[in-house]
Amino acid sequence: MGVPRPSRNRLAPTPFDRLAGLIHPGWAHTVLARRILAAALALLAVAVAFRGDPDKRGVDIVVAAHDLPSGQLLGPDDVRIIELDAGSLPDGVLRTPDSAVGRTLAGAARAGEPITDVRVLGARLAELSGGTSDARIVPIRLADRGVAELLREGDRVDVVTATESDGPSDDRDDGETAARTLARDAAVVLVSDTGGGRDAERIVMVALPAEQAASVAAASLSSALTVVFH
Repeated sequence: MGVPRPSRNRLAPTPFDRLAGLIHPGWAHTVLARRILAAALALLAVAVAFRGDPDKRGVDIVVAAHDLPSGQLLGPDDVRIIELDAGSLPDGVLRTPDSAVGRTLAGAARAGEPITDVRVLGARLAELSGGTSDARIVPIRLADRGVAELLREGDRVDVVTATESDGPSDDRDDGETAARTLARDAAVVLVSDTGGGRDAERIVMVALPAEQAASVAAASLSSALTVVFH
């Protein structure tokens, strides 16, 4: 007797036929699978296109409405809202007019320039300029107004005051004053505008670590201050 061969009747396939079909799918099955895969890829492409690139998503930000001078107290007419792609936004940019109005601009700004958290007086500017998380911004009046005229935002200075000597010595007379450094490497973040008046006094804002900031603030109440440029 010969060995029985698998059935060729496709209407009544044997278990062997089914197994062979799974291992070696026919042409029709292959075409169907390709069509299903193509349809799935097409649906995926449509979903991605509909979702869009996250970096191209429009985001509202605050920009200067016109050229602004350093020290400007921002009002509603000084800022406006524009839309930019999310992927092109600078860090710390302000998003709403309320977050900018009423704050003081540190440094001049051009029309259309984004307003960020380090372009206005505040904790973020103090931290970045002072170099420590506890940095503070301190206003000081300089004894020599001419020195304040020379200062610019970003300058690094030492804050100095004058103290009377304790007594006579071989190389100085009685009553001679000596310099005492109150703070080192202070960052100038703002020099106030005179408002057009030649005799107006400029206020200098400097960022310092908290302990030095307290010393400078206390000394400014009773002592004449000046700065030494780096």
